[in-house]
Formats: sequence, C-alpha cells, structure tokens
Amino acid sequence: MVASADVTVRTERRVGRRIDQTVSGIVRAGEFVTFIVRAIAAIPFTLVHYRKHVLNQIAEVTFGSKSLLSGGGTLGIVLAMSLAAAMMLGVETYRGLQLVGMTSLSGMLSAIANTRELAPVVVGIALAAKVGTGFTAQVGAMRISDEIAALDSMAIRSIPFLATTRMIAAMVCILPIYMIGLLASYIATRLVVVWFNGESSGTFDYFFHLALTPTDLLYSAIKAIVFAGIVALVHCSYGYFASGGPEGVGQAAGRALRTSILAIGIFDVIFTFGLWGLVPEIPGMGI
Repeated sequence: MVASADVTVRTERRVGRRIDQTVSGIVRAGEFVTFIVRAIAAIPFTLVHYRKHVLNQIAEVTFGSKSLLSGGGTLGIVLAMSLAAAMMLGVETYRGLQLVGMTSLSGMLSAIANTRELAPVVVGIALAAKVGTGFTAQVGAMRISDEIAALDSMAIRSIPFLATTRMIAAMVCILPIYMIGLLASYIATRLVVVWFNGESSGTFDYFFHLALTPTDLLYSAIKAIVFAGIVALVHCSYGYFASGGPEGVGQAAGRALRTSILAIGIFDVIFTFGLWGLVPEIPGMGI
C-alpha cells in the first residue's frame, strides 16, 4: 500500500510539473506576441513622439558600435556570406544543368535564386548575428539594471522607445547593405559559371537579364525589409524579458539568435509563396 501511494504521489508530481511547464510556456508565448503586436502598433506614435531617438538609432546602427556599414562590420559579413553562398549556387546549378544539356540557362537561375531567396536570407541572418544580438544585450542590460522600470515610472512608453525605434532603424538601414549583398551574389555566380566553367558570357547575360525584372527586385527588397523588422522585434523582445543577471542576458541573446534564424526561414517560405505564387512564372520564358 505504501509503495503504491508513493508511486501515485510521484506520478502526480510529474504530471503537475509538466502542466506547470506547459502553462508557463503558453504564458511566455503570449507575452512575446503581445510585445510584438504593441511594438508594431506603436509605429505611428514612435515616429511622432520619438523621432529623434529613431534618428539616433539609425546613426548607431549605421555608423556606431554595431557598424552596419562602417568598420567592416555587417558589410563584411554579408559580402563573405553572399560570395560563398552564390559561388556554391553557381557550382551546383551549372552541374545540374550540365546533366541535361541546358547550361545556357545558368543566367536565368542566377537571377531567380539570388534575387528571390539567397540575398534576402543572407542579409537577414547577418543582421541577426551582428545587430540583433547587440539589441538583445543592450535592452537586456537595461532590464536587469531596472532602467526599463525607470522609463515606465517617468511615463515613457518603454516598448515604443526601446523596440519600435530599433525596428524602424533596422528596416531603414537594411536596404544599402542588402543591395551590396545582392550585387555580390550576382558577381560571384557569374564568375563561377563564366570564368571557371567557360560558359558563354553573352548567353549567361541574355538569360540573366531576361529573367530579372523590377518586380522581382521590389519583392526581394520587401522580404529583406520584413526580415530586418522580424530580427529587431525578436531580439528586442528577448532582451526586454531577460532575467537572471548578466548570465541571463547572454542566454537571451543566444535564444534570440536561434529564434530569429528560424523565423527568417519560416517567413521566407511564406513570402515566397505569397509574392510569387505557388506556381511561379519565369519572366520572358512564357512559362
């Protein structure tokens, strides 16, 4: 009887712990969703009341310690990642097309793959690794030092002031770095196909320009801007809810990076289907 009662108590404790963990996870997910909704809804308020802070964040992200453009920070990361990924894209697409005797279409695949998928994803991941983690550390440090509570006590809306301003700054500053990464992707793929594999440069350029349209460039830029906003919101939310001192801030930065990369992958699929359709058309090819 005693052993049976002991087993029952242990089972109830395990079930109770699992229920508590589940409820805690749901509550925490609700906190993050509420944070993101409030940050997005506060964009008009932020542009009116915190526009000076928005400009300061743009300057900080662009030329400050996070060095989006200066000092070889995110620019160097994007260039390196774009060159490596685009070169592998050129190698594999050329080999695949060579099997079916259609290497002349390498330019078309370069225009479509680099524009629609590779460049936005690369710049989003680079932004998360360089700028996003800085956001988490900065906001998290303010949380554990009670600076966020001080902002609230001074009637300063902490979410627009800390998160929305950084989101706007990231979305504004991502465009130049994205265009540089996209250009690097085009150049790297062309080098592999034309210079290393000996494909005709005229044929490559013809199909490249045939498949590349202003609409694709616009949609690709929209994806990059949205990814920048997602990265900023995810990292600021993890910093906003950080706890446990400096160690907790470091753990929050790691979790935020994993979450933002996963979110980029999920939203990349959603935006690809939403912008180009489930059955995409190839411009200039009639298919």
